[in-house]
Amino acid sequence: MKKYFIKKYVYLLPVFASFCLINFVNLRAGVADIYMRVGKNGTVYFSNVPVSNNYRLYMKTGRRSNNFKRYNNVLYKKIILKASNKYKVSSKLIEAVIKAESGFNDDAVSDKGAEGLMQLMPGTQRQLNVWKPFNPSQNIYGGTKYLKSLIVKYNGNLPLALAAYNAGSKAVKKYGGIPPYSETRSYVDEVMKYYKGGR
Repeated sequence: MKKYFIKKYVYLLPVFASFCLINFVNLRAGVADIYMRVGKNGTVYFSNVPVSNNYRLYMKTGRRSNNFKRYNNVLYKKIILKASNKYKVSSKLIEAVIKAESGFNDDAVSDKGAEGLMQLMPGTQRQLNVWKPFNPSQNIYGGTKYLKSLIVKYNGNLPLALAAYNAGSKAVKKYGGIPPYSETRSYVDEVMKYYKGGR
């Protein structure tokens, strides 16, 4: 089985090598494990953020020190509270989105190109004037502003706003509600669970 797997995906070695080079700094800092999933068309995706249940651990790396984590937790909470007050979005909801999006990893990059704590796509970053997506402050303020705009757009319907945050407003409009994507539905459930105090 292992030989078959290696033979089948040997052509992906250059892609994986590039992925490792791009994330070399992150790996040395020990900020994240690497996950892999195989798409329906056979395309293999690598990410340091397992945004769906289809991802499997591919490579385990080291971890940042507890002191670093504690420092970041304090820093994030201060930024989250300020963003919460500025955009009138519950700090618990912001934390829930960050937890589901990146696991509080400010270096997170998804296989689709979303970056930072609140996983903002490059196009969204430009709209929100987020020029440093890995800067916790810029990312959280930008992500909260974007989240607020969706909450307003869907008249306070959080599940719809979260679905649009994950899959885009066009998908929500197309399906007249939460899109039938397993990733999006799992995401909405996960965020709402964190938001309501679940663990």
